[in-house]
Amino acid sequence: MDDSFNNFKSFEDENSLDLKQEVSKFLRYWPWFLLSLIIALISAYVYLRFAPRIYETSAKMKILDESEGLELPTSAFVFKRVNINLENEIEILKSYLILEKVAKELKLNTNFYEEGTIQTAQIGELPFHYTQIIHPDSITSGMSYSVVVKEKSFEITNRNTEKTFSLSNNGSDSSQHNLPFNIKIENNKSLNRIIGKKFIIKYGPLKSAALGLRSKIKVEPIGEQSDLLQMTIKGESKERSEWILNKLMDVFNKDGINDRQLVSKRTIKFIDERFVFLAEELDSVEIDRKDFKLKNNLVDLAADAELGLQQRTKSDEEVFQVETQIALAELIQEALNNNISNGLLPSNIGLDNSGVNGLINAYNTAILERDKLASSAGENNPTVLVVESKINDLRKNLKQSLNSYNQQLKISQKQLESRNRKFVGQVAQIPEKDRLLRAIERQQNIKESLYLLLLQKREEASINLAITEPSIKVVDFAISGSGPISPKSNIVYAGAILGGLLIPFGILYLIFMLDTKLHSKEDIVSVNANIPVIGEIPNIKKGNESMFSDPNDRTALAESFRILSSNVDYILPAKEDDGKAKVIYCTSTIKGEGKTYISLNLSLALSSINKKVLLIGADLRNPQIHTHIHQDKHKPGLSNYLHDIDYNWKDALIRGFDKHPNHHIILSGSIPPNPAHLLTNGRFKKLIEEAKTEYDYIVVDTAPTILVTDTMLISQLADATIYLARANYTEKNLLKFSKELSESGKLKNMAYVVNSVGASKSYGYSYNYGYNYGYGSKSN
Repeated sequence: MDDSFNNFKSFEDENSLDLKQEVSKFLRYWPWFLLSLIIALISAYVYLRFAPRIYETSAKMKILDESEGLELPTSAFVFKRVNINLENEIEILKSYLILEKVAKELKLNTNFYEEGTIQTAQIGELPFHYTQIIHPDSITSGMSYSVVVKEKSFEITNRNTEKTFSLSNNGSDSSQHNLPFNIKIENNKSLNRIIGKKFIIKYGPLKSAALGLRSKIKVEPIGEQSDLLQMTIKGESKERSEWILNKLMDVFNKDGINDRQLVSKRTIKFIDERFVFLAEELDSVEIDRKDFKLKNNLVDLAADAELGLQQRTKSDEEVFQVETQIALAELIQEALNNNISNGLLPSNIGLDNSGVNGLINAYNTAILERDKLASSAGENNPTVLVVESKINDLRKNLKQSLNSYNQQLKISQKQLESRNRKFVGQVAQIPEKDRLLRAIERQQNIKESLYLLLLQKREEASINLAITEPSIKVVDFAISGSGPISPKSNIVYAGAILGGLLIPFGILYLIFMLDTKLHSKEDIVSVNANIPVIGEIPNIKKGNESMFSDPNDRTALAESFRILSSNVDYILPAKEDDGKAKVIYCTSTIKGEGKTYISLNLSLALSSINKKVLLIGADLRNPQIHTHIHQDKHKPGLSNYLHDIDYNWKDALIRGFDKHPNHHIILSGSIPPNPAHLLTNGRFKKLIEEAKTEYDYIVVDTAPTILVTDTMLISQLADATIYLARANYTEKNLLKFSKELSESGKLKNMAYVVNSVGASKSYGYSYNYGYNYGYGSKSN
């Protein structure tokens, strides 16, 4: 139970230590985080100070239903209050045709700006009188003018040609220029506020303005079951945005009204065209009647023909009604035959056939539906094609119905005319002249009745045209928010803080991620936790303090090697009573990791505690000990002993440090051509065995393990192996090689030592071995 708890605590502490180290890596660079944060906040302030203010303007309107509301309630009516397709209305509202009218009426292809010291802001209108001469449709390319207000004039510059000229600000010379506008000061009180200011007038094509308006305006329904639409637009000028939305609703409303008035307009146009012919025919009949009566001196009919005349009159009325219907039917047939483009037909002009009247109304309704869908969805839309097919079917049915009705009328006409001839025989005593007069009067009555009927229908169509209901109801006119929606200071500052922290963090994280060097013992533990790390040697600049030359030294270097020498005792096997020296190998993976430097100082640290220590330079290929003690590289040493059986190794002993009387060194000697052969000829083992009897510790500086096999050939002679890794130099992937050497048993009793720790300050190591001990930097 206790062991499990301790293991858990150890695991928790280790993880906590890792997290602390990861945080410390970044906190070491806190000045960069602070600098980045300050720059980001200053940038945010400058952006908020000079960024254009964007305001949101919105308006609401209700789409009115065009249906007459005579249908009985159905399930669809119960569950859906409106019969309006809002998606179609939205597409019409954002169609190029509507937006072009808005842009043209408001001259949206003309933009005004006020230029400041740093920022140029868009304004709705100029602070002085401005009249645009050029028509919006005439602008085909971009033009730009700058206007600087002087005390008595305007300084105008054509920004395209850089040509500058002056105009009087009272408008007296407005006709003496070729500018597309006229400007003048109407109120001298406002002149003082704008003197010295610079304004910019930009012109662009109307098409670009309309297309730009489509991208800016957002239209969406309010709720799923609602017939209300909300329109929003964002811009720098609140006044300009409000003008646009209000004008958009007005243009859309007029467009809907025009659609509803289209039938009435077509009816009025049709009747006006027929009036010309009917008036001529009526005048001709009346003149014929007058001439006939004058020529034959006719004033009144004989009283004795009253009964026959009454019957004939009744018959004439019936014939008149039938002929009237025939004339009306022929008028509709003529309009239908001449209506090649499937336009609207006159409705309710007096036909007594309800079936024909119903087909005419259905035909006109289908024409309006097709025109409305074609304007919003295009002529090739499947829905438009379906309606077009419906119109063709109605047209065929209407022609058949008119033909059938006309045939019925002609049959009735023949029957009435046959009966009328019977009555004529009964009144044969009526003078022929009177009969002819009646015929003229009958024609006069027919034309006059038709004329009056069409006049009545024209008045009805005019009334319908005048009282057409609007297509929308404005719920809220355009209104802008009191404050800008962009930029938002809290979001900008929050983004600046976040960016100021994330940018250096990301850069550092990328640097750390791409860094493949070893930096501390934690990097070793993460790869090979089973092998102990018994020392961390601080990074000391080469100089007088790079060697443990004084046994009483209290420098950081001396303390670090005292700690290392103490930790080495813990990894050495338990001492035996034979009193023989312990053999310590110092090796590394590659050259340059400081194994010679560590082995030399470790041997001096062991010597400082009154132990007899022998340092052997066993790196026969690249010896380095002589550079630290200022000896000749080719001075006889280990290679000479291994090669010459008559050479006594004691003759190679030297003392490199006067203050370490118990410290001896055997240099590598001359560089041989066959180091591996010399190390395995048995004399090196003999040297170790003999030296064990005379020394307490034998420190062997061996060759790098990954380059040559020299160290593995003599590794069985070591009691402990110190494996060097250099911070900020050794590649992390090389640690796997040392791990394999330990696990395979090629190196005995291995322990790591990290050299030059603190060279990378990003990992937060700061060594001060005199802490709380009162030691100086160096003791004399």
